Amino acid sequence: MKKIDLKEEDLGNRLDYVIGLKNKDLSRNKIQAFIKNGDILVNNQKVKTGHILKDGDVVTAIDLGIKEEIIYKAEKVNLNLDIIYEDDDLLVLNKPKGLVVHPASTYEGVTLVNGLLYQVDKLSTINGENRPGIIHRLDKDTSGLLLVAKSDLAHKRLAKQIANHEIDRNYYAICYGTFKESTGTINMPIKRDPKDRLKMAVVKDGREALTNFKVLEQYRNHSLLELSLITGRTHQIRVHLSHIGHPILGDQTYGPRKFYGNTGQYLHAFRLSFKHPITKKFMTFETKMPDEFLEAIKDIS
Repeated sequence: MKKIDLKEEDLGNRLDYVIGLKNKDLSRNKIQAFIKNGDILVNNQKVKTGHILKDGDVVTAIDLGIKEEIIYKAEKVNLNLDIIYEDDDLLVLNKPKGLVVHPASTYEGVTLVNGLLYQVDKLSTINGENRPGIIHRLDKDTSGLLLVAKSDLAHKRLAKQIANHEIDRNYYAICYGTFKESTGTINMPIKRDPKDRLKMAVVKDGREALTNFKVLEQYRNHSLLELSLITGRTHQIRVHLSHIGHPILGDQTYGPRKFYGNTGQYLHAFRLSFKHPITKKFMTFETKMPDEFLEAIKDIS
């Protein structure tokens, strides 16, 4: 039996549906037969085909031809990562734009994990060899603060904080259009786009997604926002802003066909607040607005 990698967006969905996403060559009936026969297990137990996957579930299967996440021993690479805080249990770093956080079936190049292995003496092992220390992630072209676990105990406790929405993450974004309101909350469910499996979308039966926003500045045809995540769905801020008609500047996936610049979305995680998993001390870290933002603001003002 081989372990089947589960992504955040898989949680809350039926087992047979998720297996179907990972191998479109298998029919729904075939997948359900595998599950009923015990060829696909959850936590080493037979379950119903409609079992709803939850955080912590471990799915294993016989060789079904399912595309699994690539597992390999990442090489150490000196990326000169900007680590702004570090102790025996965790670290906080400022991820640059353009750097993928960890390897996956769709990306085997140099990632932030390679740099962590070079610069950090120990990392948590809970997520395996290709995601050591990784608790949460930022999109490749989103810059900013990222929390990394160095011990397994810290990892477990921080992951629980994330699941309970106890870690505050605040972002800067430059988006298209101006707003009548100065603050607001976007409450729209998100799941994988049924029309394009490479994208996420606001879908009626998706998972709950909440984003708070505050307008900091307005220009001729653009706005600078501060946003905070209540939930943490894949591409949440990008999907929400695009859905309400204010896609993020430079977003090549959810923005206009003719996008601004050539470096991706102008989205930066500038503040991170959490309770230290060991000392219980409340900690807050901030970074300044990237120069790229300042240059874009001059251009659009």
